[in-house]
Amino acid sequence: MSVTTTCRDINELLPVAQTACKLLFQECYKAGIRDIFITETYRTQERQNYLYQQGRSRPGSIITWTLNSRHTSRLAWDIAVAPPKALYDVNTLNKVGAIARKLGITWGGDWVGSVDRPHFEVPPSWTMPKGYKLEGTVIVPTTSNLKVQLIVEDKQIKEETKMWDPKSPTMYTEAENFIEQAVKDGIIQKQHLDDLRNRKMTTDRLLGLYITIEQRRNK
Repeated sequence: MSVTTTCRDINELLPVAQTACKLLFQECYKAGIRDIFITETYRTQERQNYLYQQGRSRPGSIITWTLNSRHTSRLAWDIAVAPPKALYDVNTLNKVGAIARKLGITWGGDWVGSVDRPHFEVPPSWTMPKGYKLEGTVIVPTTSNLKVQLIVEDKQIKEETKMWDPKSPTMYTEAENFIEQAVKDGIIQKQHLDDLRNRKMTTDRLLGLYITIEQRRNK
């Protein structure tokens, strides 16, 4: 991985940080904050060193205050805010930070002397606070084109909802290719493709995805 390459994949975080990140995005979704997205997760030590040099031995503004970031130990992630708001809209980041505090997640906005509002991290010992749980599949955006989503499978609804099970292999292949291309284009998250392949896709959900994808492509 190049020192100039940014990793936005939460799967590169340790499991404890993945859970914390998903819980934060879930609670933001429930609070109506759905225009945030991941800008960085794991960093190699080489990339951390490179970023640290900016504003010191390299031109530019200082963007990090440490060589020992939890990004390098796969326990931290950074976020930003989608347009039309500013990329680091203070009001939105403050709201996310307040939610993070309730979850026992460290927020860089609380740091003294080196405030870093887009930054969130957990220690290896972090555990989910009492009274909280992941309530479904949390879609964590990695681009400003997508919104935070929470897909909840209600047991009663699940019994009444038909899973998509095409009898034609050709139809399945066409659907898979369509969804896969939308993922590559950054229109939807890969979780949708995984659910399709794992036979967890309902007919209604697939139809909704088709409508969403076509609407965004025709904008």
